[in-house]
Amino acid sequence: MQSPSADLEGVELELLLEGIYRYYGYDFRNYSFSSIQRRVWHRIQREKLESITALLNKVLHDPLMMEKLYLDFSINVTEMFRDPSFFKALRQKVLPQLRHLPSIRIWHAGCSTGEEAYSMAILLQEEGLLDKTRIYATDMNNHVLKQAKLGSFPLHKMKGYTSNYVHSEGRNDFSEYYTVRENHAIFHRELTKNIVFAQHNLVTDGSFNEFHLIVCRNVLIYFNRELQARVHQLFLNSLSSNGFLALGNREGLSFPNNEEIYQFFDEEERIYRRMKGGQ
Repeated sequence: MQSPSADLEGVELELLLEGIYRYYGYDFRNYSFSSIQRRVWHRIQREKLESITALLNKVLHDPLMMEKLYLDFSINVTEMFRDPSFFKALRQKVLPQLRHLPSIRIWHAGCSTGEEAYSMAILLQEEGLLDKTRIYATDMNNHVLKQAKLGSFPLHKMKGYTSNYVHSEGRNDFSEYYTVRENHAIFHRELTKNIVFAQHNLVTDGSFNEFHLIVCRNVLIYFNRELQARVHQLFLNSLSSNGFLALGNREGLSFPNNEEIYQFFDEEERIYRRMKGGQ
């Protein structure tokens, strides 16, 4: 299989994404070119096709192929207490600022299979805040949301997750939060009593509540700058005055007027605070 020229490949990729948008309504047109390119060629090779155009033909005539590509485009990189220093900063710096509120609303945008939402629930329980907090964990991919609702994760991952938990200054034995069933760790249902798992697409859907903390880590790196700006506006529309926005360690707020809206709350962990009155 010969690789097409860069110009031709770019045209084919644009036609594929436009065709998906027009026929299925899924909008991937402003995702990072390199990210989409890798995922498209992965699918082409798996299906033993010859070109992007051949993939487009399959996608338009076979909904199952669209489903495969949709899952390819979904970003599902996550783990419990990922980047322990981030959760340590939440525990030591952010939650004390929210403790006085009568109720707390948190949005995990792009929650994937839910590991970070469960991590947040554990953190809140240890800080005595879970009962008055509602966590909204959303993703565009309904398949991973179904997994998240189960609260069942491979047992072999618990060693790494336990290490993350300990380094985030967890206060208990991590194994207290789950029971072992065959080769899976099943997390206790009390952790999910205040978690709402729901489908939401950052590209096409709007604001649905006002939040005191929005967590969206290492999702925006897969979007181009135009889409990043659009999603940042969505977050701004969804964030309360003095609310917190937590991004990934390779993401930032380098957009016009953001310096008038946000201030760094924890620069190392990429946690921003919306200034009171910021528009």
